[in-house]
Amino acid sequence: MTARGFIIAAPRSGSGKTTVTLGVVAALARRGIAVRAVKSGPDYIDPAFHAAATGQPGLNLDSFAMPPALIDALAGEAAAQAEIVVIEASMGLFDGIMGEPGRTGAAADLAGRLGLPVVLVLDISGQSQSAAAVVRGFATHDPEVRIAGVILNKVASERHRAQASEAIGRLGIQILGSLPRDATMSLPERHLGLVQAQEHGGLGEHLARLAGLAQAHVDLEALVALAAPITCNAIDFPALAPPGQRIALARDVAFSFVYEHLIAGWRRAGAEIMPFSPLADEAPDASCDACWLPGGYPELHGGRLAAVSRFLDGVRDFAQTRPVHGECGGFMVLGAAIEDAEGVSHPMLGLLGHATSFARRKLNLGYRRAVTLAASPLGPVGTGLRGHEFHYASVTSSGDDAPLVALSDGQGKEIGPAGARRGHVSGTFFHAIALE
Repeated sequence: MTARGFIIAAPRSGSGKTTVTLGVVAALARRGIAVRAVKSGPDYIDPAFHAAATGQPGLNLDSFAMPPALIDALAGEAAAQAEIVVIEASMGLFDGIMGEPGRTGAAADLAGRLGLPVVLVLDISGQSQSAAAVVRGFATHDPEVRIAGVILNKVASERHRAQASEAIGRLGIQILGSLPRDATMSLPERHLGLVQAQEHGGLGEHLARLAGLAQAHVDLEALVALAAPITCNAIDFPALAPPGQRIALARDVAFSFVYEHLIAGWRRAGAEIMPFSPLADEAPDASCDACWLPGGYPELHGGRLAAVSRFLDGVRDFAQTRPVHGECGGFMVLGAAIEDAEGVSHPMLGLLGHATSFARRKLNLGYRRAVTLAASPLGPVGTGLRGHEFHYASVTSSGDDAPLVALSDGQGKEIGPAGARRGHVSGTFFHAIALE
């Protein structure tokens, strides 16, 4: 099977991209079309909603953090398993970092590299004919990016729709739909974005409403017709070597931030993934030779995590002889304590010496480059990696462990040593996406 695809983007965050994307992919899936939804950029939460709407695993494509060959390989894999691939942009279509052309992290990079048309979701609240000027600017900004259609969002009335549509129509760009203002279509949010899909009690019903909205207000036939072929080959291009042959992977609502392309790549390399739930007081399988604690929301479950003795003792025993690595939230749990939003401190694993606080918040957000300072589950000493940081927790006590990585920002400006390592244990706030 070889798929065709398109990108759903917008001028800025908050325009309704996720609502439109979920409605479109859910409606296409309802029609029996094999559809794969993809998120552009570093995002753990949206891909889980994509998976729920399509019945296929979520996927990320990131033009900054992934080498071009990996993007081609993952796009080819998605195309081999679907009829339609829908890529949802992050932020605005052209928003990324300054630097190497084609590797800015913007969804526009994917449009140019993969040759996919862009459908622009336009929030026209507070404007009408002026929306055409916005579309004109996006359509002419980059000759490598083709704006193939527009979906109007937050339309107040038929007159409002007609005024905006007529002005945009003069540009020769088709209007593919118009969605009315409807606050009930929004998904609940928290400090790192949307509330996770697995925590949304009425997700099935909500996705059904979004599918109905798309069927009623979007020309799905025209949308499918404008999709372009994805010609990449599904080759095996590793993102990150597996940290072991049998990997104990923490997975529940406190530890859910792990990229699907990493897990799939580890499996292709012959590794076996053994999930366990810390919140259910499960320990890592004793037969495993590595343990991975991904990011998530441990700060929301500090009391429960402090009380799950089987999990705590199991990880401590595991770490005596085998590597344990934590990313972001997992790194926080490896430390001595987590202070929650109410200022209550909860003891954690104590395998590393730092302590963190969610009460004393400090936003850390952005692309990162890292070089390992010692061998760890991230790779041998000197391994170059690309990824990102996104957390509000602050380090209140740094401990005296050796740093794990030398960190720089997306443009190569040195940030300094980061993370921690002690014995078989390592961790960092840095989320690895792919090898440099």
